[in-house]
Amino acid sequence: MVSIDVWNASVDFPIFDAKTRSLKKAVLGKVGGKIASDAKVPIIEALHDITVSIKEGDRVGLVGHNGAGKSTLLRLLAGIYEPTRGAARTVGKVAPVFDLGVGMDPEISGYENILIRGLYLGMTRKEMQKRVDDIAEFTELGDYLSMPLRTYSTGMRVRLALGVVTSIDPEILLLDEGIGAVDAAFLDKARDRLVDLVRRSGMLVFASHQDELLFELCSSALWMDEGRIVKEGSLREVIGGYKGKDPFAHMSKEALERIGESPVLTTKSGEVQ
Repeated sequence: MVSIDVWNASVDFPIFDAKTRSLKKAVLGKVGGKIASDAKVPIIEALHDITVSIKEGDRVGLVGHNGAGKSTLLRLLAGIYEPTRGAARTVGKVAPVFDLGVGMDPEISGYENILIRGLYLGMTRKEMQKRVDDIAEFTELGDYLSMPLRTYSTGMRVRLALGVVTSIDPEILLLDEGIGAVDAAFLDKARDRLVDLVRRSGMLVFASHQDELLFELCSSALWMDEGRIVKEGSLREVIGGYKGKDPFAHMSKEALERIGESPVLTTKSGEVQ
């Protein structure tokens, strides 16, 4: 049975050559957390005292502002980062989807990149070969799939990468918020495939700023700030606490219907009725 358990885990990054404040700020913006002010060597406290248990069947959203530590936590769960203090244990095959372009080679064809990207995500060559036709049909790239990736536009690369990502069978699926930063029209087309991907996975942890996608894919959430877990619980409760308002209040009727919620009525002042 797949599971992830983290006990009082912290992740620190010492910056040995940080000579300027701007460099410290640049690093801080990438990993989250805060800079330890009493250390001789500047240390980025990216995660601090994290304890969380995620079991098979869980669908967990990560919310918080940029730099709150969401991406660092995903990398800890994936085993990319080791805890500086505390411990973390992951049982199951992890499919980390942090960057749609990772594992793709601009000098080889789209077809070859389908195989390489699939291998990067933990699939076998035989498994990916069975999925090639389905991915090709989904991307609508036609003859471009026989051409080098460097000839693709950004949108075409996203189509190819998203086609591969939504074809895998993960035990533990870790999605970073970049998965939602794609063309809106194509994301609508891919929505059913994303939902099916999550349904096939044993477990999901998804970091995103997009409430609609979170409610469509997740059932619970963790709110992170400065590398700490501020609140955990139901998705509605956590997002409501993070944003200070009912998360459904500003969603369209179509979006509410898609996630199975009734339209939210508001007064002219914006208060939820």
